[in-house]
Amino acid sequence: MVRDVGLAEDLAQGALVAALEQWPQSGIPDNPGAWLMTTAKHHAIDQIRRNIRLERKQEEIGRDLEIEEELSVPDLDANADEDMGDDLLRLIFISCHPVLSKEARLALTLRLLGGLTTDEIARAFLVPEPTIAQRIVRAKRTLSEAHVPFEVPVGSERSERLSSVLEVIYLIFNEGYSATAGDDWMRPTLCEDALRLGRVLAELAPNEPEVHGLVALMEIQASRLRARIGQSGEAIPLMEQNRGRWDLLLIHRGFAALMRAESVGGALGPYRLQAAIAACHAQARNAEDTDWERIAALYDALVQLAPSPIVELNRAVAVGMAFGPAAGLEIVDTLTSEPSLKSYHLLPSVRADLLTKLGRFSEAHTEFKRAASLTRNVRERELLLERAATVMKGKS
Repeated sequence: MVRDVGLAEDLAQGALVAALEQWPQSGIPDNPGAWLMTTAKHHAIDQIRRNIRLERKQEEIGRDLEIEEELSVPDLDANADEDMGDDLLRLIFISCHPVLSKEARLALTLRLLGGLTTDEIARAFLVPEPTIAQRIVRAKRTLSEAHVPFEVPVGSERSERLSSVLEVIYLIFNEGYSATAGDDWMRPTLCEDALRLGRVLAELAPNEPEVHGLVALMEIQASRLRARIGQSGEAIPLMEQNRGRWDLLLIHRGFAALMRAESVGGALGPYRLQAAIAACHAQARNAEDTDWERIAALYDALVQLAPSPIVELNRAVAVGMAFGPAAGLEIVDTLTSEPSLKSYHLLPSVRADLLTKLGRFSEAHTEFKRAASLTRNVRERELLLERAATVMKGKS
């Protein structure tokens, strides 16, 4: 209503402060949400009147009076809470608006929707708190200056904007699943935040198959969290994990979300395909039972639908497992000159693994060492250096 996400947040916080001050004496109202909304609206009207008195600009007075008329509903009835779902969906689309940088979208989404403080976001991404604070402030300013409307997009714009929303949620999840830097290989709290946002979005947008596909993907991947680290916090790769430690409840939830995506119909999207790949792993009782040929075929489809060097690298792993390390290495070698993978530690890591299986131990040792030098995660570096040492023992 005030057309400014920063001001809206301030008004909401002001209403919460008023509740903390008044409710202990007056009691909690029958409809707390309506009370908070009405109080915030009154604060907004006061703010507009102050602005009118201060600036006295004719154009702004006309615009502000229109807003004041819109805000001047004295009370909200019990049906106000029914609009909360729509408002939350609008807020999700605003926080993930493509006009913002990726870093700004992540920070603003965690701040407005994840409920994290600036300090918590900074610690999650291992950056200084002032940096996160600046990103959030700039994001709010950018949205205000761009006059981004508080609405759910429709038509072709909806697909583009939804893609941005899903990207942000999955980026949050991935940072929790495989931390890019720091002493811990995982940050489960971020995975939980992303899962919660994904589940909420799935209920608010039940007819979007890719939303359910993303939820399915995250549920199944999250099922492995307990098995991904050892007793000392060391990283345990997928093929070496104790699958008895995988969370069956999350796997079942993931399969249910995947079935829900299929029931909605529509063309296959990248998240549904990735969820189908995760489902293949979840269905295998042990690593040897994994249907790598099906996974390779799913990656073939994913490369056609959403081509990228990283997807191609993942396809190389699947092809190597399904049809032999030489076939996988052939794909990997086409990616070594790819600029976007120049500093990506998993490229030399995958290449080293394939070289090891081919008995080319000296080359594998060099690649494991290079991968270790590129990662910023301590646990992953330890794992890669350990593998480099193991390869040299195998050579001798």
